[in-house]
Amino acid sequence: MTTPSAGSAPGTEPTYLDANATEPLRPAAGAAMLDAARLVGNPSSVHGAGRAARAMLENARSTVARRLGVEALNCVFTSGGTEANVLAMHGLGGGRRFLIGRTEHDAVRKGVPPTAAGPIEWLEVGADGQVRLDLLEQSLARRDAAPAFVCLMLANNETGVLHPMAEVARLCTHYGAHLHVDAVQGAGRFDISVREQGFGSVACSGHKMGGPKGAGALLLGGPAPTRLDPIFEGGGQEQGRRGGTQALPAIAGLAAALEEGLDNPRDLAPLRDRLEHAAVQAGAVVCGAGAARLANTSCLALPGRRAQGQLMRLDLDGLCVSAGSACSSGKVAFSHVLDAMGLGPLAGQAVRVSLPWNVTAAGVERFMAAYTAMAAATRETAEPMAGNVPAGVVRA
Repeated sequence: MTTPSAGSAPGTEPTYLDANATEPLRPAAGAAMLDAARLVGNPSSVHGAGRAARAMLENARSTVARRLGVEALNCVFTSGGTEANVLAMHGLGGGRRFLIGRTEHDAVRKGVPPTAAGPIEWLEVGADGQVRLDLLEQSLARRDAAPAFVCLMLANNETGVLHPMAEVARLCTHYGAHLHVDAVQGAGRFDISVREQGFGSVACSGHKMGGPKGAGALLLGGPAPTRLDPIFEGGGQEQGRRGGTQALPAIAGLAAALEEGLDNPRDLAPLRDRLEHAAVQAGAVVCGAGAARLANTSCLALPGRRAQGQLMRLDLDGLCVSAGSACSSGKVAFSHVLDAMGLGPLAGQAVRVSLPWNVTAAGVERFMAAYTAMAAATRETAEPMAGNVPAGVVRA
């Protein structure tokens, strides 16, 4: 099975640099999906065909659980990252107060259950996009409030910024809080061990790691099987924690993609750094540059140039990039992530470049040439910036 090129020559197929929206399908994932699609049985059926499907399902569960550091019974398959996040919040967070990072994905920001104890308590971030640990501890230390349910993503989908999760986990353990981690952008790109790192629950998504769309997983860090109130019970699948017949081909692809990605890591930081150097020379600022980040992610703002106009020009040049999250019905919106970082007008003037696992140097060079030309062509029409470029960014 072939995968789309991430660095094609001009005049052929587009150059795909939007991995944080979805990674190109990995070969092992495609092969696993085909094998699973050939099985006719329902994993819940007791006859031979059903048992064959169940065996493949449980093999995938064991793989995902082993690679992410939980017991197999604490791996719950879902339809994707959004459902995994919401299932954790609804199934584990009843009666708790929710502490949510300002830069979280809308799947978490809008997923708080009605049984939560009070309104959301927002966790502020610094200019570099990392959570303010002092303010987190201040919220956790409250003695006049219900136990806390903390939601922080491992890696930000727009900037690639990594939170200091070891310190976050230590604080949550000390104050008896449940820590839920949206690892959609991290799982499959580097090693994660849910139990060893002190995470209470973790969400991941197949298509963000080179698997297919339509499958995700919720990993539970407690003793197996951890109790989890289902959003819908259905036929009692997934130990009664998530009803509905499992999407076996998508799940098999998820497990294969996770394994292939972790077994064949690729350091994309050198290509990212070359790309960012060229962008800065063209007048861009790099959002979140002062923090640890994903090696594949660059959030580039051109002061005074609206993101939508930048995307249109780059798309005409055959370059697939984005502005912020890909979960906004195709619209280019003001970024709540960059706004939370205090970047002001830049929140509407940034594009995200996220290098896929199969990116080529030629693809990066093509982006650099097109971005430099775009910046030069629009420099005279740029809107004036009020004040100075905020802290937390790099500029030439």
